[in-house]
Amino acid sequence: MTDSELYYTLALLQVEGVGDIVAKKLIHHCGSAEKVFHTKKNKLASIDGIGEVLIKNLTNASVFKLAEEEIKFIERENITFCSFLEEAYPERLKHCIDGPTVLFSSGEIDLHSKRTISVVGTRQITSYGIDFCKKLIEELSPLNPVIVSGFAYGVDIVAHQAAMENNLQTIGVLAHGLNQIYPKTHKKYVAKMEKNGGFFTEFWSSSNPDKENFVRRNRIVAGISEATIVIESAERGGSLITATLAGDYNRDVFAVPGRTTDKYSLGCNNLIKTQRAHLLTSAADLVYILNWELEAKPSKSVQKQLFVSLEEEEQKVYDYLLKKGKELMDIIALECDFPIYKLSGVLLNMELKGVVRPLPGKLFEAI
Repeated sequence: MTDSELYYTLALLQVEGVGDIVAKKLIHHCGSAEKVFHTKKNKLASIDGIGEVLIKNLTNASVFKLAEEEIKFIERENITFCSFLEEAYPERLKHCIDGPTVLFSSGEIDLHSKRTISVVGTRQITSYGIDFCKKLIEELSPLNPVIVSGFAYGVDIVAHQAAMENNLQTIGVLAHGLNQIYPKTHKKYVAKMEKNGGFFTEFWSSSNPDKENFVRRNRIVAGISEATIVIESAERGGSLITATLAGDYNRDVFAVPGRTTDKYSLGCNNLIKTQRAHLLTSAADLVYILNWELEAKPSKSVQKQLFVSLEEEEQKVYDYLLKKGKELMDIIALECDFPIYKLSGVLLNMELKGVVRPLPGKLFEAI
C-alpha cells in the first residue's frame, strides 16, 4: 500500500457510517480508497447499501486531518501496515467479511505457510489451566505452530510465554493502538514478543483499551487462525465470544473439559455439550482433527512427544503398531498379551485420542 492510498484509506475509515464491511465494498467497487472520494454521487448511489446520508458524509473534509495525524504517528514510530488487498495481509482474515481494512503491526511476524492457532480463555486462570496450556504448547512445538492470543491477563499471557519458551512465533492481538501496552505490567514481555513474532492491531494511536475494543479485537483472534482453543472460561466471557466468532468463520473450535463444579470450566463444558467445540484432552486431539500429522509427517520421536498422555497399556499397543505399521486385532491381542475384550476397550480409547485408526478387515494402524 502506498502512502497516498494509506492516507485515503484512513480517511475513509473515519467517515461516519463507514466500517470495515462498507469500506471494503466501496474500495472494491471504485478501485481504490482515493477513487471513492472522487467517484460521482450517482455512481456511489448505485452501490447496494450506500445511501444519501453516507454519500454526504464522504464530503466531510475533517476526516483527512485525522488521517494526517495518524500518518505522522505511523512514520514517527516506523509502524508496519498493510491493507486487506495486499499479500502481506493474513490470508485467513481475507476470507472474513468483517476483517480489518488495515492492519498495523510491530515485530517480526511471518504467517506465510504457517500453521496458526489461537489460544484464549479466562483472565482468572487456575493452576489446572496453566499446566494444560503449557503442556499443550510444548507438545505441539515440533510442528512449529504460530500461537495467537490477546496479550491479556490469564490464559493469554500464559500462552504467549509458553510459545516463547518453546521458541515458537507468537502474536498478540491488541485492543488499542501501538503507542501503548495494556495491561502495563506486560510491558516486560514486549521486546521478547517482537523477536518471536509481534503484535497486530487495527486500532489507531488515539484508541484506548475500551471494553468494546476487546470484542472487536476478538474477531481478529478468531479469524486469523485455523483453530481456536478455549483453555478455561466461566459461563460467560470474552473467550466464548471468540469461540462463537471462530465457528461463524467456519474455523475449528476446541475446548478443554473440566469438573462440573469448577466455575472456570463451565464455559468450556457448555461448548462441548452443545457441540460447538471439539473436546480437547491433549495435543493429539488437535493434531488428529486438523490433520496436521498427515501434512507434517513428524518423526517417531515427535509422535512420541505428542502422545505422552497414553496409559501404559495404550503405549504398549502403540509401540507395537509403530513397528508393524498395521495389524489384525487378533494378532495385536496375541503379541501384546491382552484378551480381546480388554484390547477392544484399549483400542477404542486410543482411537478417541487420535493415535490409531481402524481399517477394513479388523486391521488397526498407528497414526
